[in-house]
Amino acid sequence: MNDLRAVVFDTDGVLLATADRHAAAWKETFDGCLPEWQPSHAGARPRPFDAVREYRDLVDGRSRLDGVRAFLTARHIDLPPGSSEDPPGCATVHAVAARKEEAFSTMLRTEGVRVFDDVRPVLRELREKAIRCAAVSASRHARSLLESADLLNYFDALVDGQDAAALALPGKPDPALFLEAAGRLGVTPAHTAVVEDALAGVEAGHRGRFRLVVGLNREDDPHMRDAVRAHGAHLVLPDLGGLPAALEGERA
Repeated sequence: MNDLRAVVFDTDGVLLATADRHAAAWKETFDGCLPEWQPSHAGARPRPFDAVREYRDLVDGRSRLDGVRAFLTARHIDLPPGSSEDPPGCATVHAVAARKEEAFSTMLRTEGVRVFDDVRPVLRELREKAIRCAAVSASRHARSLLESADLLNYFDALVDGQDAAALALPGKPDPALFLEAAGRLGVTPAHTAVVEDALAGVEAGHRGRFRLVVGLNREDDPHMRDAVRAHGAHLVLPDLGGLPAALEGERA
C-alpha cells in the first residue's frame, strides 16, 4: 500500500525551457523601476536585479505578486499594494506584477517556447507504468504553453495560476498547489512524488510531506544542488532521465 502512484511536475524549468525568460522579464521589470524607487545619490545608480541569485532566491517558483513582494522586502522598498486593475507600471505592487506579465508575454510572442528534450520520453515511460501525472505552475500561461508545446495530453491534471486565483490558493513555498494537484489525481502526498527546480517549490514539496521530493538541477550547479537539498529535496537530479529509476526505487 506504500507504492508511489503519481508524480506532480512543476512546469517552468522542469518541463518547459521558460525559466530564463522569466528571469529576463523580471530583470527588465525591476531594472526599469529601480531608478524611480531608489533615485541616484552622488551619481551612484541603484544595484540592478541579479537575474541569477535574486531570481533564484526571491522570485523563482513564486506567483508574480509574491515575487514582487519578496524583492521589495529584500531591497527595503515600500509600495502600496494597489489593485488588480492597475496598469503596468512601478507605483504599486500590482502595477509591477502587471509590468512583469507584459514583459514575459512579449517574449513568448517573439521567441515561443521550447520543451526540454528529456520530457516526452519520461512522460511516455511513466504512462506505460500507469503512474498518473499532473503539471503545476503559478503562471496563468501554463495551460496555453503546455498546449502549444503539445504536452497537455500527457497529464491527468493541471493546476495553474488561474486555478490558484479562483480557489484562493496561496503560492509556493506553501504546498497548496501541489496538494490540489494530488487531490485531482485522487492520491495522497504519501503516494506522490514532486519534481521541482525552484527552491520555493522544493520547500513546498517538503512542507506538503510528499513521498519523494526531487530537485532538478539542470545546470548541475554544486551551489544550487546544496541549496535544493537544504530546502528539503530527498534527491537531486541533473535531468529527468533518472526519474523513472528513482520512482521504481520508491515503489519497490
